[in-house]
Amino acid sequence: MPSSAELVCVDPMRVREVWPHVSPLLKAACCRTKLNAFADIEADILSGRSLLWIAWNGRTVESAAATILINSEIGRVCIITVCGGSDMKRWLPLIKQIEAYARREDCKRVRIYGRKGWLHVLDGFEEKHVIMDKELN
Repeated sequence: MPSSAELVCVDPMRVREVWPHVSPLLKAACCRTKLNAFADIEADILSGRSLLWIAWNGRTVESAAATILINSEIGRVCIITVCGGSDMKRWLPLIKQIEAYARREDCKRVRIYGRKGWLHVLDGFEEKHVIMDKELN
């Protein structure tokens, strides 16, 4: 199904206006994956260190994501640190616009922190490394 949602990168100066509408989506994603602390994601977005992206269908926010740019030994990398929403088939194609943004920012890669299941639905992404956890008592 083609997307009828539009991807919007929220101006960091206006992010507080939409934050109450998108924070539950991002918090739920953080709780589900346990890869990031929601408080850190929130602080990065509200400070402008991370960008907030929303899939907007003209009435409601269908999904929200955060990106951050880092420098690494391979060059600049755009990391999608969190993404949450419903009806993924409607907004998943919008990732191409984040990839275009990363290219404009001279990034060498787009990296995603998320569940392994994303590999099955994302075109062109492959497993390079894994994050392993061992719970300590």
